[in-house]
Amino acid sequence: MSEAAVLSVRAVSVRFGGLHALDAVDLEVPPGAVTGLIGPNGAGKTTLFNVLSGLLRPAGGKVQLGPQDITTWSPHRRGRAGIARTFQRLELFSRMTVEENLVAAWESAHPGAIFGRGRATRRRRVAEVSELLGLGPIGTRTAGELPTGLGRMVELGRALSTDPRVLLLDEPSSGLDPGETSHFANVLRQLVSGRNGQGPPLGILLVEHDMSLVMDVCSNITVLDFGRRIALGSPAEIQRDPAVRAAYLGESDVA
Repeated sequence: MSEAAVLSVRAVSVRFGGLHALDAVDLEVPPGAVTGLIGPNGAGKTTLFNVLSGLLRPAGGKVQLGPQDITTWSPHRRGRAGIARTFQRLELFSRMTVEENLVAAWESAHPGAIFGRGRATRRRRVAEVSELLGLGPIGTRTAGELPTGLGRMVELGRALSTDPRVLLLDEPSSGLDPGETSHFANVLRQLVSGRNGQGPPLGILLVEHDMSLVMDVCSNITVLDFGRRIALGSPAEIQRDPAVRAAYLGESDVA
């Protein structure tokens, strides 16, 4: 792993019976940048996310958070160490308010928080996240009644409330209209810029089918196909790569 990477995998493999869902995949997520992870359906993207978040144990290879080998760590331990994730389907506490969702996320990531420790820090962090994402006006609304676009922002807010070092975003623009997608892209830029008052720059790994969003916000992109890494490079390099074009069968949204 390079010294700059905050999260990395080395030669990670996952097998489901005779199927190689991941075959010796390498990936690095540096701080202060959005790294893209793309590929056709079934390429292994969600499987890799499950490995990174601790939901799957790889058959081979290693996962590191900074210099620490976390391959055998549980999801809970990884969350406490600074890995936060969103999911393809909205995962909110639907009967709780928006603010309560953020509070619950903060408390889950900080030892002793449910017993009242760090209340001032919690209030400050929840307020910061709410301001960044524009959630203040809907803080008292029940999460389950929100439209998809706002629900996505609440889910992102929950992840940010855990004070992560790494943010894993799985299809975050799903269900967003163009205006909401543009706002989401601006939020990602703020998070990795280190100029938003939200702490040190994050490392973000983005799985996304909206190629316009990927090409707009990502510094580097890894491409998977049939469980293998077939390309790694800048957005311009990925657009020109013949292997990527072949994997996508010439789909125009990769060009």
